[in-house]
Amino acid sequence: MIKNPYQILKKPVITEKSVDAKERARTLCFQVDRQATKVEIREAVQTVFKVKVDSVRTAIYHGKTRRRGRTFGNQPDWKKAFVKLKAGEKIPEYGDNV
Repeated sequence: MIKNPYQILKKPVITEKSVDAKERARTLCFQVDRQATKVEIREAVQTVFKVKVDSVRTAIYHGKTRRRGRTFGNQPDWKKAFVKLKAGEKIPEYGDNV
């Protein structure tokens, strides 16, 4: 099933570590769909931001257990993608397209 790029890229991850990676290593961080493959993530970033992608790394984060009084609940598991841009590509600002 072909997915919409905006269904694959859920939202950018904006933390101190990801902003540092964006500035130093030309790497963008996104929260992506759990079933998305590296090829789908690469095509989605190239389509949305109009840039060339060098490599994609992914990591699955397990949801934390949260308490509210006596009851427990779990946050959902999520997938994070580190997308490295090719040399010479302009680094997009997240607010431009997403």
